[in-house]
Amino acid sequence: MDGTVLVADDDRTIRTVLTQALTRAGCKVHATSSLTTLMRWVGEGKGDVVISDVVMPDGNGLEMLPKIAQDRPGLPVIVISAQNTIMTAIQAAEAEAYDYLPKPFDLPDLMKRTARALELKRRTPTEPRAEIVDRPDELPLVGRTQVMQSLYRLVARVMNTDLPVLICGESGTGKSLIARAIHDFSDRRTMPFITVTGADLRDLEGPARVLARVKGGTLLIDEIGDVEDEIQARIVRMMDSPGDHAPRFMATSQHDLSGAMDAGKMRQDLYYRLSGATIHVPAVRERVDDIPLLAEHFLARAEREGAPKRVLSEEAAELFRAYSWPGNVRQLENAVRRLVLTSRAEEIARSEVEVVLGAQPEMEPALGGNNTEKLSAAVARHLRRYFDLHGNLLPPPGLYARILREVELPLIEIALDATGGNQAKCADLLGINRNTLRKKITDLDIQVTRRRKLM
Repeated sequence: MDGTVLVADDDRTIRTVLTQALTRAGCKVHATSSLTTLMRWVGEGKGDVVISDVVMPDGNGLEMLPKIAQDRPGLPVIVISAQNTIMTAIQAAEAEAYDYLPKPFDLPDLMKRTARALELKRRTPTEPRAEIVDRPDELPLVGRTQVMQSLYRLVARVMNTDLPVLICGESGTGKSLIARAIHDFSDRRTMPFITVTGADLRDLEGPARVLARVKGGTLLIDEIGDVEDEIQARIVRMMDSPGDHAPRFMATSQHDLSGAMDAGKMRQDLYYRLSGATIHVPAVRERVDDIPLLAEHFLARAEREGAPKRVLSEEAAELFRAYSWPGNVRQLENAVRRLVLTSRAEEIARSEVEVVLGAQPEMEPALGGNNTEKLSAAVARHLRRYFDLHGNLLPPPGLYARILREVELPLIEIALDATGGNQAKCADLLGINRNTLRKKITDLDIQVTRRRKLM
């Protein structure tokens, strides 16, 4: 490599490692822990490529990108961040970063990306990037719950790999949107994103036509569990011999594919080829605390599209949280759209929600109802599904601690809420020492809010 790289990171170890690696590769390196110093170097015309962290002692690296683009058009910026959520990736793309890598990053991979950035800078500094457009007809990636944060982190990790991805989840959860997000923020973002079904591959020339359309981009096979065996065999052959411009393969399924394999409806060779990385998109009832955010998102979208302003009353929001949403985010969106049109006042009343939800498919409420399943049975069911999703591979090490954390976190949060944030009462309720509770609150990063609570 030939060029000057500006490195900005408040972690001294990362600065040292990058400086040594880039110097050995033939680059000149200027490294700093300060965004102010980085911006001074950029303003002085130094550097052919920037590698910058996001959270720095004197500012946010993402917020500097427009200024860098203004001062030095065409200067590639590679963003690295420990905040490895899909939202950080989206913000980096919107700010027109050249590339984004979550921490911990693979050093050889970062070196390759830096080499490409240097080559791009020499070849055509003003080469246009792919435009990320808003697709209002698609479901939003909105959510602050732990299951959604885990989803964001997994998407960030697989984004810039070539691993096939299998995206599982119920209808209406946004599986195709996850696939599109992975493509839009990957190295293939300037190439086509093509979605096909089994019908597109039914005739003998189908695979060749599809590969010609995708041209090395991303190929998404929709609902792979519904594809018949003959076409599954065709997909296996297509993945084994994709030609000169191999696409990235992804597939969605709302079915339990491990069960389908046991029943002979899913080919094992295809399943194991597609499940290089498996992403489970949670149902709405698995992330109840995200329901108000989703409702607010759809209300705001309707207002932007010209509809009157609407907000959910407290009672209406409570009913939204209690409903099971068998149609998931898509059903929630349709319910909000109907309420925007039928509500008589700016504040949507509970009675109006009852009318709309009464026309939805029947299902027990997510909170309460007559569900008599024991906790141990529910945990066992989720664990079996978790193991099944890994196919013939074992989950990552440390499973015991991860599972305990998954159970401890909601237990302590709900107990704290029930006791109004009183840690002495909460510790007594849980039957643990108060110091133990305090340590767990810190370790699990639980926010405690004190308030009066009728006991």
